[in-house]
Amino acid sequence: MALSISAVVLLAIVVFLLIRKSGLKGGHAAVCVLLGFYLASSSIAPTLNELTSNVAGMIGGLKF
Repeated sequence: MALSISAVVLLAIVVFLLIRKSGLKGGHAAVCVLLGFYLASSSIAPTLNELTSNVAGMIGGLKF
């Protein structure tokens, strides 16, 4: 659960910076949020969840 919370915070920061620096409109960001909610309730949600978990695991396994 901590991973999903930190991913949400990271994505919120990215969206905030895109709105402030790159000219992303608030309406565009709202559409992206709605798309995320609809994807979360679709049949592809388990696949996306597994994909993000695997990518997070790969990133966590990197040794610097």
